[in-house]
Amino acid sequence: MNDRREQLKLVLMLLPALTIVVGLFLGGLLLGLLQSFDYMPLIGRTQPTVQPYLNLFRAPAFLRSLALTAWISLLSTALSTALATLCALALRRDFAGKRLITFLFQLNIPIPHLVGGIAVMFLFSQSGLLARIAYGLGAITQPADFPALIFDPLGAGIILEYLWKSTPFTAIILLAVLQAVSEDYENVARNLGANRWQRFRYVLWPLLLPGMLRASILVFAFTFGAFEVPYLLGQTYPAVLPVLAYRNYTNVDLAARPEAMAMSMVITAIIVALIIAYTKLTEFFVRAE
Repeated sequence: MNDRREQLKLVLMLLPALTIVVGLFLGGLLLGLLQSFDYMPLIGRTQPTVQPYLNLFRAPAFLRSLALTAWISLLSTALSTALATLCALALRRDFAGKRLITFLFQLNIPIPHLVGGIAVMFLFSQSGLLARIAYGLGAITQPADFPALIFDPLGAGIILEYLWKSTPFTAIILLAVLQAVSEDYENVARNLGANRWQRFRYVLWPLLLPGMLRASILVFAFTFGAFEVPYLLGQTYPAVLPVLAYRNYTNVDLAARPEAMAMSMVITAIIVALIIAYTKLTEFFVRAE
């Protein structure tokens, strides 16, 4: 009885804040959904239609943006996961200065992505620090000869920022998994004649896989829906989906508003699907344990 009263008390205390947060979120989502079907009574459009979605999937700009967004998200996720795995395996070992190195490795986790994007611009642009250092050392004849990593068609600058930010996040998750695993498994495999690769492949990999998949889904979902870094470091055309949706939304022509909202709904649907996949994977691995 006392536990129920405490739970009810907790719910009542959180209810005002939850009502505001959930109300604003669901209200905005519902408004965006209605506008994505071209339902905007303020300008006389009162007949919902799927035409904005049809126009969207027929538009070359949308398809190019979708391909670019998927490319950046997939490559960022794959590379950060691979680097995070190597870093987690290295940080698992005992070595001099391990505590300091671990602290420095995760130091950028609380830094906002926008700050990281500005740092990437100052470092890797053709007028940035690395270009000037390369020019000073004689490696290039002028700073403009430095590889164009910012505003490039493949989103290299965006991927660099995501690697810088996502690798420690994933590595900390994998490191926690490794630290929870006894070294007895590896010792048994070593005694049976397994080399380092075989110990990783048949002992550590199955243990790391659940955490790796969960972290990868979170990283992919974030990078797919992120706005600030692609807006700062990406090219004008094609732009990633969140940037393209923002530009259509802020267009002075209100006729572009439904397609902007349709893009937002597509992004939302993909991210919701990834969240559901994350939940299902978590449930699966919990049952398996």
